[in-house]
Amino acid sequence: MGAQISSVMTPNPVCVPQDASVSATAAIMRDNDIGSVIIMNDGRVSGIVTDRDLVVRGLAEGFNPQEAPVGAVASPSAICLAPDSSTADAVRQMRESSVRRLPVCDSAGHPVGIVSLGDLAEELDPESALADISAATPNI
Repeated sequence: MGAQISSVMTPNPVCVPQDASVSATAAIMRDNDIGSVIIMNDGRVSGIVTDRDLVVRGLAEGFNPQEAPVGAVASPSAICLAPDSSTADAVRQMRESSVRRLPVCDSAGHPVGIVSLGDLAEELDPESALADISAATPNI
C-alpha cells in the first residue's frame, strides 16, 4: 500500500485566487521558490498552475501578464487526495489524470499539502535520477 501522502507531501501549500494576475502569481512563485501553486475559487480547489503553464499557456499565447487571470492558464485539476491516501493512490491518480502534482485536502476540501512526482520518486524509488534531482538543493 505504501506510505501515507501526509508523510511525503509538502505541507502548507501556496494558494492564489483564480482571478489573481499571471504576473502576481509568478512573483509569488519566485518569492516562495516554488514551481506551482494551487488555484482557488470560492474557497475550493479549482486547479493548479505551474511555472511552465505561465509560459506556455500565458506568455506564449499572448496574454498580458498584468491583466490575465491565472485561472485562464491553470491546469483544471480539482482532483484532491486525502492526507491518509497512500502513495500508490497518488501514483495511480497521477497516471490516470496525466498530472505531476496533486493537492492534498482535508475532509472539508481545504488544501493542506501538495504532492509531486518528485516527492513520490524520493519515497518509492530513492535511487532514481528523478529522486536525486528532486532531493537536490535548488540552484537559484
